[in-house]
Order: sequence, then structure tokens, then C-alpha cells
Amino acid sequence: MSTDIADNLARVRASIAEAVARRGPGPEVTLIGVGKRQPPAALRIAALEGLHDLGENYAQELASKLAAPELAGLPIRWHFIGGLQSNKVKLVAGHATIHTVDRTSLVTAIASRARVIGGAQDVLVEVNLGGEAQKAGVAPDGLGAVLDAIAAEAGALRCVGLMLIPPDETPDRTRPYFAALRELAVRTDPRPHVELRALSMGMSGDFVEAIAEGATMVRVGTAIFGARPR
Repeated sequence: MSTDIADNLARVRASIAEAVARRGPGPEVTLIGVGKRQPPAALRIAALEGLHDLGENYAQELASKLAAPELAGLPIRWHFIGGLQSNKVKLVAGHATIHTVDRTSLVTAIASRARVIGGAQDVLVEVNLGGEAQKAGVAPDGLGAVLDAIAAEAGALRCVGLMLIPPDETPDRTRPYFAALRELAVRTDPRPHVELRALSMGMSGDFVEAIAEGATMVRVGTAIFGARPR
């Protein structure tokens, strides 16, 4: 397993470097290794290979990995990239950058928890550009209200960017969505405690296309760790 993960990670890093070179001058790209349903031992291998940004989709799984002996003492920066229920905020806030804020009630819940534990919680707002009501994310015309709610939580929250999961995972069809998120970030009015410099977009099948359109964070799981255990 260790050899496979190390080799996969090397290939992903090489692909990122090639994509950045083709794109030309632009933001640095942070590779987030997605550990969904992967054992802590697999994440340890990646962390020892220098992958220090790791992402989780489920609050309880994040909590269990925070307590995993295999990961103790490693310089890991955690990211929460799954849908977050308000009653699970206490498992995530203070431990990970939250990429999936998509409603004002969640803003309130995260800010409340951040004030209890102290310090400002970094968040990204997830945007739904596909217009699918059943999908997570705030519609573009609702983004302003969520950002206003974050700005109102002075000292408790800091919005660092936007996040996207395109409605179609076919690489040649995802690129227009990535471009649209970048353009949305540029044209969004500034607010206190809101800096939309980070664009969290691109996964195992389309991170190259995302980088071409300005991604600063790519979330890669299968291409590093292989198929998720059931």
C-alpha cells in the first residue's frame, strides 16, 4: 500500500506541476488529499510523503481521524469538504477549514461554536452553479446573503474563498463551471472578513482543467489512495 500511495502521489504532483506550467503565472495550488473512508494508516503514508493537507467528507470520520494514534504528531492541515449539518459543527469547527458553507443558518452555528473555542474559523462558501435544487451549495443570487452573514460575524469567521462541485464530472464539461466560479469571485462585492482568493475546485478526474481556470485548491482522493474501501 505504501508504494502505491507514494507512486500515485508523485504522479498527481507531476500532473499539477504540468498544469501550472501550461497555465502560466497565477496562484499557487494546494493539493488536498481526500481521505473519505480511507484508513488512518493510508493517510499516514501520504502525510509522511509530504501531503500535509487532508480532507474529510463526514464530521464523525474527521473526529475519529483527529484522534487516530497513527496520525498523532503529524503536521496535518485538515479540510472539511462534505455537507455539514448544524448539529455536527462542534465536531468540525476549530479543527478544519470548512469548504461547504451554503446557508446563513450554518454561518450562525459555526460562528457560535468559534466564539466558544476562541479564534476565527476559516470557511469557504460552496456555490451551486448547476441550478439543481437537490445539490448542495448556494445559488449565485444567494451568495451575497451568505457573505453578508459571514461579514456580520466579526472576529468569529473569515471567508477565504469559494468552493464548487460541478453537476457533470466529465472533464471537458466541468471547465466552464470552473471558469464561472472564478468570474463570480472576481465580480462579487468586497465585504469585511471576506476575501475570495481561494477557489476550491477540481477532483481526481478534472483537477487539471480546474487549475487551468484558476483553482487554488484541488481535492484529490481516488487518484492518490485508489478506490475507497466499502
